[in-house]
Amino acid sequence: MGTTAVREGDLRRRLRRRRYVVMGLAAVSLTGGTIVVTWSYPMIGPVDTAYRTLSATGHGRGMSQFGALEKAAAGASAQSILMSYYPGATLATIAPTAVRVRLTVYDNQTLDVYSDTGVLVAGRRVVAGQAAHLTPTPGGGAHVTVTMGCTGEQVWEGDTDDPRAYPMDPGPDRPPAEHLKVCDGSTFRGALAVTLEDGEPRTVNEVDVEDYLLGVVPAEMQANWADRGGAEALRAQAVAARSYALAEHRYPYAQTCDTTDCQQYPGTEKEDPRAVEAVRATAGQVLLREGYILRTEYSAAPGGGQPVDITTLEVGPAPAQLVPAAPAVPQVPVTPRFDPRPPRTDTAIDLKYAETGGPAGPLGAPIGPETSLPGQLGTFRVFQSGVIVWTPEFGARVVDPNTLARMAPGAAAPTSGHDPVDGPGLDPGLDPGSIPLPPSGSAGGSHGSQRNSPR
Repeated sequence: MGTTAVREGDLRRRLRRRRYVVMGLAAVSLTGGTIVVTWSYPMIGPVDTAYRTLSATGHGRGMSQFGALEKAAAGASAQSILMSYYPGATLATIAPTAVRVRLTVYDNQTLDVYSDTGVLVAGRRVVAGQAAHLTPTPGGGAHVTVTMGCTGEQVWEGDTDDPRAYPMDPGPDRPPAEHLKVCDGSTFRGALAVTLEDGEPRTVNEVDVEDYLLGVVPAEMQANWADRGGAEALRAQAVAARSYALAEHRYPYAQTCDTTDCQQYPGTEKEDPRAVEAVRATAGQVLLREGYILRTEYSAAPGGGQPVDITTLEVGPAPAQLVPAAPAVPQVPVTPRFDPRPPRTDTAIDLKYAETGGPAGPLGAPIGPETSLPGQLGTFRVFQSGVIVWTPEFGARVVDPNTLARMAPGAAAPTSGHDPVDGPGLDPGLDPGSIPLPPSGSAGGSHGSQRNSPR
């Protein structure tokens, strides 16, 4: 699929002929204070793990997306659409659950990640303006370095038994400022982790399934179909995509992947309010066969498609056997060599603020957190009577609000009631016009480049 959101090819080019009968908790080990849980899918009978190429483009197994649009436009509900393509399946609602997605676009790469509100890595808080770089190590851990920005000076290095980067709040449906951002410009909800497969690095997105669907649904079906009478088709797509992902078990470390070999998943890149409505309107809904989640294949087959014999489709776990959703922050596993909630390390802006006299100085009290500048050029923090900006080239400097407005349009200005810092309060020798500005059209933390997923 190029930029078109509806799949024009075979969504299921490879089919594994494996039947998942029950999923159990295979092992729980305690290593260095970190609980490691391994999930397995025991099989009954002969096992054939090969993926097989299906028929030609638009294989026609299961729901036809174009057919779903036609049915929705004619007044059919999402449930009616689904039952017409998967006769004999039953609709059920699951509890909140997580899904692990292999991000193949980052195969054989270090994970380079940051967030506008900070990241939890190795039991430490990586503050705004810093990036963490995780390389998986044998035994399930990671080597971590922390730098100023994605390519700046190294400020910390260490090893951890927990190879994950967590957002400050791991719960679902968090605001964009809390999402994790990869240094290539892509953005993801949930946590990002690294692991080894045959000695080669892999990156995994561990994310609430509802958050995952916010990226999948508009990548698999055009969100603007809702404007053509296809809102119920989008809802049917959400249920089919949810069922498909939760019935998958592709790898020991991830259930599914991010390409059309599984379901197209570009992180938050294609999120759309119309797809969000479809996901939320069907929250938790999956299709079952004999109590197990059905691997609901679908395609962009022309001609409306035909019902599928659901006994020819694989099944995954029962709803009660799903992996729980992400835990709250206090339960995030940490390497015991670090305090789980260490004091925040002073940044260059903190030190500059203290140098000016802190709250009793001319800047007054802070009125917001330290935040990244557009284009990862540095960071800034707004105070009652001024601003401190840090960039690798200039270091930490006190600047006037006009300079901040040029560097970060839309940022909060100093509050009224205090005279803005000027004259002696500003750092000498700083020409605001010499501070580099982000490229035209960029915005703080937004996508800087478009990924081209491998096929």
